[in-house]
Amino acid sequence: MTKRRNFSDKYKAAVVLEALRGDKTVQEIAAKRQLHPTQVSTWKRQAIEGMAGVFSDKVKKAENKDCEIKELHVKINQLAVESDFLSQGLKL
Repeated sequence: MTKRRNFSDKYKAAVVLEALRGDKTVQEIAAKRQLHPTQVSTWKRQAIEGMAGVFSDKVKKAENKDCEIKELHVKINQLAVESDFLSQGLKL
């Protein structure tokens, strides 16, 4: 049996860009890159379907959530320190 090949995201993007340019057919790209034409077509279809996500607000919302999560972690740590300080004061 042959080992299954894994391709990096950058490699897939390069193949898809070449396919989207339209200079060469999918068969020519597949032969040049030693891929099956179906694989090139699949990657191209996935890229086209996912392209709308690049311009959507989902990316911005995800970034905002990351910032919000970091702020909440800081607040939790601050409250934990305050709680420990106050509990030590009550023990005295």
